[in-house]
Amino acid sequence: MQLERILQAQGFGTRKLCRIMIWNGEITVNGKVCEDPNADFATNNLSYTVNGESWDYHEKSYLMLHKPANYECSHKTQHHPTIYSLLPHPLVERDVQCIGRLDEDTTGLILISDDGQFIHRMSSPKHKVPKIYEVTCKHAIDEQQIAHILKGVQLVDEDLPIAALACEQISDRVIHMTLAEGKYHQVKRMLAAISNRVESLKRIQIGQLKLPVDLEVGQWRWLNEEDLNKLKPHS
Repeated sequence: MQLERILQAQGFGTRKLCRIMIWNGEITVNGKVCEDPNADFATNNLSYTVNGESWDYHEKSYLMLHKPANYECSHKTQHHPTIYSLLPHPLVERDVQCIGRLDEDTTGLILISDDGQFIHRMSSPKHKVPKIYEVTCKHAIDEQQIAHILKGVQLVDEDLPIAALACEQISDRVIHMTLAEGKYHQVKRMLAAISNRVESLKRIQIGQLKLPVDLEVGQWRWLNEEDLNKLKPHS
């Protein structure tokens, strides 16, 4: 693929702008400056720098982000900064989208991609991708309340009771709740239905993929092959 097309595909601007960057000597490919916009390169395992910043070629973007509180999962925010401000500009230019929004006060694992099929598979209710939330409750939670969550609680505007796939008690006020749906304020509404309240909420796992302990709040990284395998359906 021509170098100017590579840079354009990776979110570095229009072909004209990418061509100018190349002419100005701002691009190195595999460690060498390239000033020819029409130079052809194989994209497999391609490494390059833009103004000294290192990048690897990715045909599609698959990312994870440790979402902080007080950020909105939207390109057009109302009251708080957008999570996309935590990403490098070229990734935003690729029109990446978060997969399943978290409320502004909810933290934890969120997936981001520009692959429409991947986004659909991970977000479609019919695929029932399980998600685990760490829930800190306002009041101590007992076995009877957990049993109610597992059996199903009736929510306003829902025809049938909604049940968690699993609910593990971690401490007096902390539970790990596993859900397959992504209904509006679902965890908060389920806790309210058992006369309790969510004090803090953090998504810690999607499918088999856990939020890495070394991924700090506000940080992001590419999903590797092992990560993607953990997101595939398991029978």
